[in-house]
Amino acid sequence: MDVPQTVDSKYRFILLAAKRARQLQAGARPLIQTTNKRPTKVAQLEVASNLVPFENMQLEAATPEPEPSK
Repeated sequence: MDVPQTVDSKYRFILLAAKRARQLQAGARPLIQTTNKRPTKVAQLEVASNLVPFENMQLEAATPEPEPSK
């Protein structure tokens, strides 16, 4: 499976999918319709479809904060 453009690395993609798979195993409802029942595959499809929200703290830390107006 290809890593979507919104995810900056394969490592982050795997982490997101693993966390989502644990949520699915705990009883969360899938965000997509699929015939696949395996939580890991469903989670990968959800992340690839940009349905799993996440924050990239590394990119936010690299962006300088605007200075407050006086």
